[in-house]
Amino acid sequence: MNELAQYLIDNIILDFEGDVTTDAVRAFLRKDDSPQARALLQKIIEEQGIDELLLALADCLTGELTKKLSTSDVTTHLVNYSEA
Repeated sequence: MNELAQYLIDNIILDFEGDVTTDAVRAFLRKDDSPQARALLQKIIEEQGIDELLLALADCLTGELTKKLSTSDVTTHLVNYSEA
């Protein structure tokens, strides 16, 4: 089980679902007057969309996620699944 759990951690992919559109992201950022929001909005305009943003964010968050997941966490969920 530990080997399977580690394999799953090593190959986890983070994805976003729902209404994550360029227009939705722009609407959220337009409500925020912070310099960071303005800079991100400018970057989205320059890149003509949010595809690169979502890919980069998913890659970074996946790295953070895999640091925090342990094989015992994943094994526990595998066992719970098998017993359900």
